[in-house]
Amino acid sequence: MELKLRKIGNSYGVILPTDVLLALQIKEGGRLTLLPNEKGFQLTAEDSEFDEQMRRARSLMSRYRQTLRELAK
Repeated sequence: MELKLRKIGNSYGVILPTDVLLALQIKEGGRLTLLPNEKGFQLTAEDSEFDEQMRRARSLMSRYRQTLRELAK
């Protein structure tokens, strides 16, 4: 699929076709992540459930930092 880069105000953007938006399950205002990979880049939709799980994990890792250090030895 070929997409065209367009000037939008002082920035640039890409218009995503409807089928891509449906596949990503994203709507207007949703967040996308663009990550480099071995073939170029990967575009993914934000996963709010995963983000919440990571927030909780970081909180626990912060709270039990010393315990986790001892377990890692």
